[in-house]
Amino acid sequence: MDSLELVDSFSEFKELKNIDKQTMQHVLEDVFRAMLKKKFDTDEHIDVIVNIDKGDVQIFINKEIVDDGEVEDVNIEIPYSEAIKIEPDFEIGEEVTEEFKFADFGRRNILSLRQNLISRIMDLEKDYLYKLYKERIGDIVTGEVYQVWKKEIMILDDEGNELLLPKSEQIPSDYFKKGESIRAVVAKVDMRNSNPVIILSRTAPEFLERLFELEVPEVFDGLITIKRIVREPGERAKVAVESYDDRVDPVGACVGMKGSRIHGIVRELKNENIDVINYTSNPQLFIQRALSPAKITSIEINEETARAKVYLRPDQVSLAIGRGGHNIKLGGKLTGYELDVYREGEVDVEDVDLEEFADEIDSWILDELKAIGCDTAKSVLDLGVEDLVKRTDLEDETIQEVFKILNAEFE
Repeated sequence: MDSLELVDSFSEFKELKNIDKQTMQHVLEDVFRAMLKKKFDTDEHIDVIVNIDKGDVQIFINKEIVDDGEVEDVNIEIPYSEAIKIEPDFEIGEEVTEEFKFADFGRRNILSLRQNLISRIMDLEKDYLYKLYKERIGDIVTGEVYQVWKKEIMILDDEGNELLLPKSEQIPSDYFKKGESIRAVVAKVDMRNSNPVIILSRTAPEFLERLFELEVPEVFDGLITIKRIVREPGERAKVAVESYDDRVDPVGACVGMKGSRIHGIVRELKNENIDVINYTSNPQLFIQRALSPAKITSIEINEETARAKVYLRPDQVSLAIGRGGHNIKLGGKLTGYELDVYREGEVDVEDVDLEEFADEIDSWILDELKAIGCDTAKSVLDLGVEDLVKRTDLEDETIQEVFKILNAEFE
């Protein structure tokens, strides 16, 4: 392999991986100097000239002219009798410049030179990829599914770079096959064993935010600001939006005519229900909007504990809680308050709060019952075993035991 082949091979790699010309020149010079230093023990008397445009590398050895018989190091000195053969006018003490030929390296050294060059190129490529995606954290990328494993999916971007989408960052109903196109947001970039690892996510709130920017021009242009996003991936999401222009309806613009804009987002998120609400700094009004479509009768807020008691008519409780408790859970996350739901107008002096049974019933069971709006003993008993089995994740035996404890209270 000669200098031309070395530079050409590097040039091809550079074009493919976007390594700039100046960096390429430095790498070539460093690799050649390292080899020359190994051969001559020093590189101070050597000039390496790299011409990237021509695809050429020239190496010149500078030697001092000394008297015949006084040469101590042939690598840096040349006898006078040899120097005047090159140029008759040379004098002792002057320097002679000779071009070093690649053939003088030897085949083994040339192979070693090539390996060092490839190694440096790979290091540059890793560094380039790490910096490229580090700057793209929070941005959407589109790629092609290359390999599907049990715990993650490998995706190739437009440049053939490998990206990973872990199972934990996939929407539960996501199903992809090799060759399919996929969109996700860059969640983080790590270095593992000196290799950059790009992790994508489809469950992050940023993914939903970027989708709104793609589908809603007003969001992209900054006319509408997304204040907060909370998600239960694949189930439900709540997005609080605000517009600083009174002429722009933020909710209407995000939803679009007959839901045209939000429909594409819902489809991308595997039919995830998306509630778009107007943001407000008024906590009571914000909680009311966050628990839509339920109609709230009244709210009591405790700022110190960041809890809020929400009172609703009995027929509105299930709407506030939502299927699987997602509505109340996301409403709390969106507003920043722990929300407790209470039925209004159904106060029974003989009823007992579920918390009173904390010594007899496990807390996780009580939480499961509260999630469907049951906060008192009678509200649980009124539903019946069969209904509770359908509406919670509790086993029949567990519910039977709970009924036994609650019934004992009223006997």
